[in-house]
Amino acid sequence: MKKKTIRDIDWQGKRALVRVDFNVPLDDQRQITDDTRIRAALPTIQYLLDHGASVVLLSHLGRPKNKVVDALRLDPVARRLSELLGRPVKKIDVTTGPEAEAAAQALQPGEVLLLENTRFDPREEANDESMARELARLGDIFVNDAFGAAHRAHASTEGVARFLPAVAGLLMEQELEYIGGAIEHPQRPFVTVIGGAKISDKIGVIDNLLGKVDALLIGGGMANTFLLAQGYRVGDSLVEPESVDTARALLRQAEERGVKLLLPVDVVIADAFDNNANKRVVAVDQVPDGWRILDIGPETIRRFSDEIKRAKTVIWNGPMGVFELPAFAEGTRAIAQALAEADAVTIVGGGDSVAAVEQMGLAERMTHISTGGGASLELLEGKELPGVAALQDA
Repeated sequence: MKKKTIRDIDWQGKRALVRVDFNVPLDDQRQITDDTRIRAALPTIQYLLDHGASVVLLSHLGRPKNKVVDALRLDPVARRLSELLGRPVKKIDVTTGPEAEAAAQALQPGEVLLLENTRFDPREEANDESMARELARLGDIFVNDAFGAAHRAHASTEGVARFLPAVAGLLMEQELEYIGGAIEHPQRPFVTVIGGAKISDKIGVIDNLLGKVDALLIGGGMANTFLLAQGYRVGDSLVEPESVDTARALLRQAEERGVKLLLPVDVVIADAFDNNANKRVVAVDQVPDGWRILDIGPETIRRFSDEIKRAKTVIWNGPMGVFELPAFAEGTRAIAQALAEADAVTIVGGGDSVAAVEQMGLAERMTHISTGGGASLELLEGKELPGVAALQDA
């Protein structure tokens, strides 16, 4: 999966058309509440500027559903980016067309232009060729640094790469190196921790990883469906009855392949889905009717942590419980701590796992934190990402 990167290009006097992922959260006053994604793109932008390029930036923001939504314009992003770069960032209210072309052509080396939200144009998500051609007129070389959107075949991620030489940015390179590298050539033991609410969201991931990992640790709401498949009663817990057969098949597959698949042995249960509900710790075969499983228990935490301690490569995707309620966040926090202390390559993907690591101030202690939820999941599934496939091979 080796792709050409911006390091393979002589940028002097060239115009870089860069797809970034500035899909940042905004509050009611349109203030950015978390600029992580903007910061993640800085190394690529800075590299291009330092090497004599002018830079034209493309991004989506939110879900405007193919029409102009003033609340989703990229002006707050331009302001924040300008502060972080320490230089002016010009922002225009169009993505393609004569105004965009004139603005792009007027750029001098070292200057930055941010185009309007790509998803205001109905042609973007349709991967329309006419939009891709119009975008290609805005630069000499296309750089895709938007790993978070690389699993989408859109005009600004995949289409434009058909009309310009296309290379990876530094963030894209890092994501492919860490996640792709961990799956293709892991240091062993290779352990994956999978959580989150639904097994149906991650069947492909579990299926693909069963052929590669030494141990698979399953927590979160999805573990309830596995417990049900093993014949345990799970009270009022979140389950997917239609996925019970799939869970059984995956358990069988793990056994046949000699993969250690660990499920919770004890759980934190509550009598309501509420931070202040009555709660207690029980073994998985002791969940009473009317109660629900909302986190993994202390013995499960110990077993999972021991497995992580022995590992040389760990990938974690998805929380171990209802992490947004502090009373049921202990399992997720304990896994974050175990990863921070592991003598291993540690890769964290998925919104809630990343949030847990950042809230605990442990982000610096992870080898790699992925910026792409859906994209990292599809990479873990072994799927080819359209935005990556479109880049030139190294």
